[in-house]
Amino acid sequence: MAVWVIKLGGSLLGKDELQHWLRIIAQHGDGRVVIVPGGGVFADTVRTLYAQVPMSDSCAHELAVSAMNQLGTLLIDQMPALVPAHSELEIAERSWQHRGIVWMPSKMVMTDGDDIPHSWDVTSDSLALWLANKISAKHVLLIKSKRPQQNAMLSDLMQEGLIDPAYSKFTKGGEVKTWVVYKGDYHAFLDGFNEASLMRVGHLVQ
Repeated sequence: MAVWVIKLGGSLLGKDELQHWLRIIAQHGDGRVVIVPGGGVFADTVRTLYAQVPMSDSCAHELAVSAMNQLGTLLIDQMPALVPAHSELEIAERSWQHRGIVWMPSKMVMTDGDDIPHSWDVTSDSLALWLANKISAKHVLLIKSKRPQQNAMLSDLMQEGLIDPAYSKFTKGGEVKTWVVYKGDYHAFLDGFNEASLMRVGHLVQ
């Protein structure tokens, strides 16, 4: 069963599109869709503190990852049919239960993330790909508020700021396919997650 990792960023909070994505994943996730929450306003708070309060990069990294947990908790509150998962084992268990899954990254990242730089260049984009490699997912979907240019390569998207600057460090030879999907293209998956729909609306990142 092919697993899809879908990153939903904090910029979607309060937007109708977020509710549509959550509803579709809850209905059609079927244990094979894992949401990676962004940090949103919670990570912005950490950034503000980092500029004001002396702290190590490692401390800031841990706080920023915890911010993703906070957004994940909020997403589940908005769509209670979704369930949290803190580890690879819990992701597998939720898959067996055929549930829509929200990844809570703190436990895995802080115990098994020695290969993750403690840097603001690493955002939930890179962590979504890191997770996808861990669980042998087939696709990563980065849901964005802006459509990429038709022929944009990964380097272009990183330079533009549409994908974080560290993303290329986690590509690992392309075992996992990365797609940028516009936030309003949820309608392509109203009947479920399939590759034909993904190819129709997604921008394959190469």
